[in-house]
Amino acid sequence: MLRLAFVSLLSSLPVVAQACDTALILTIDVSNSIDPAEYRLQTDGLADALRDPEIVDTMVVGENYLAVVQWSGVDRQTVSIPWTQMRTALDVEAFAQKARLMERAFVLSDTAPAEAIYFSLELFDEVTGCDRRVIDVSGDGTPNGGSDVRAARNAAERAGVTINGIAIESMGLAITNFFRGAVITRDGFVMTARTHREYPQTIRAKILREISRIFG
Repeated sequence: MLRLAFVSLLSSLPVVAQACDTALILTIDVSNSIDPAEYRLQTDGLADALRDPEIVDTMVVGENYLAVVQWSGVDRQTVSIPWTQMRTALDVEAFAQKARLMERAFVLSDTAPAEAIYFSLELFDEVTGCDRRVIDVSGDGTPNGGSDVRAARNAAERAGVTINGIAIESMGLAITNFFRGAVITRDGFVMTARTHREYPQTIRAKILREISRIFG
């Protein structure tokens, strides 16, 4: 009985990251504006980016932690792939395959990025010891639900967490400007993908920038 209690206690403790440069949460917008083809472009783009040799090498050298969150409306956030440490190229490949096969979590829901940020912030309690903690927010719209995004961004800054963004634009820079003004932290950055078809190449460049030892 005591042994079982001890094992249960160990399983509830946070993961202590060893020699970890970056703990990165990749959040994917699956709100109503994302159709099935666009969702697949996001997941395939993420999977392909993680198979890029430069990203694989950087992930392994930094022994980084990755997790994937899908989000949409106020009560629509879920961990699709839990924290995984990238110690070998096989770890990165396995994570990429999970991303490619990931089922969509929500449909026909609003867009509430503030709640996605709050949800993601709590996940860092599960991983300690990384030099940087980063939330990667991607989306193609401005909020139509949820709480104040700037307040969530400010909460991340107080916690020492960086927020970066990918703004998926159909025309103009409205989403990019919203991300720049309300979503990303002062030490963060936003990159623009012109339509969902540019998302794969943009997510590759973004992840590489996020896990590099020196931010550009």
